[in-house]
Amino acid sequence: MKTSHLFAAVALASLAAAGAQAETYEGVHAPVSAKSRADVEAQAIATANAKDQNVVRGSRGAETVAVSRDRAGVEAEAIRAAAAPDQNVTAGSKVNSKVISTMPNPVDARAEAAKQGSSKL
Repeated sequence: MKTSHLFAAVALASLAAAGAQAETYEGVHAPVSAKSRADVEAQAIATANAKDQNVVRGSRGAETVAVSRDRAGVEAEAIRAAAAPDQNVTAGSKVNSKVISTMPNPVDARAEAAKQGSSKL
């Protein structure tokens, strides 16, 4: 019994000695700031009270876009490009090749036929 009490007393004494030598923690780096605490607090308050601070761009629906071309012209260009017989052929399709389209575009052919048909009437 006496040896267990002796070991406990030694353990407590060593803990007390280690605790007496403990240092205070002051952080990894010394705080460096160009602004005072009051300036940072004022900036935080202004940011917290700002209008629409949590609104992400586009979260309120689609944004309006300035239109530079008319819709019908863009649609006609897209239809013509989609109907092109050689739309998937590019200059890089074959080595040292040039793409020269010899096939008429169906959209152009229909427009020409419609023009000729209306001129006959």
